[in-house]
Amino acid sequence: MITNRHGGFSQPPFDSLNLGSHVGDDPVVVQKNRDALKALLPNEPVWLNQVHGTQVIDADLHHSGIPNADASVTTNPGRVLAIMTADCLPVLLTSRDGKVVGAAHAGWRGLAAGVIEQTVALMRAKQGDHTQTQTQNEILAYLGPAIGPHAFEVGSEVRDIFIAQNPASAACFEQLQEKGKYLADIYGLACLRLNALGIDFIEGGGECTVQNPDYFSYRRDQKTGRMGSFIWIDESQKT
Repeated sequence: MITNRHGGFSQPPFDSLNLGSHVGDDPVVVQKNRDALKALLPNEPVWLNQVHGTQVIDADLHHSGIPNADASVTTNPGRVLAIMTADCLPVLLTSRDGKVVGAAHAGWRGLAAGVIEQTVALMRAKQGDHTQTQTQNEILAYLGPAIGPHAFEVGSEVRDIFIAQNPASAACFEQLQEKGKYLADIYGLACLRLNALGIDFIEGGGECTVQNPDYFSYRRDQKTGRMGSFIWIDESQKT
């Protein structure tokens, strides 16, 4: 499940379903927004203090507090994983058999540093049961709303980082007239990294938070709220 900016209680410029408690919004109102969201979720989400890194938590071992991390993984039905964004890319992952799910916050820094790879590694480690078929173990990905390829302007240093890791990344950058400036396709960059992990079933990737006013966008507005992307295993799968 992915929220947009509508249906909450926050006042401008956080209007209205802001889920971020770190952006300057009234904390009482943010909690009211989160409480309203709970009606649509099986449990309280595992919130993260996202730091644009690669730390992945095993949400099955997490019981209190808000950890500094940018991704989480669970095999526990009903445990809700949460990622907050306002231009960065939320990546939601699941095994085909629905026994393990993951969620990653992938800004360009985290993407380049390997947050997707670290998340998939923990998911595969938690699958563990080698009697399962390859098809059941296959991981599927969904790319949520993020800054689109016509809006994400970056410097040459960002392009250089990705191309040094994978020369095919060059196709995800379009040079602008201003020297050393490029438009980056964060969706394309994420797909390349997922493909390199053997993940070919990828959906989403068609939204732009900057160009669509229904979404929060830090690049567009600077002072703004945060949307949430959530994934969980249905509690009917409890054994």
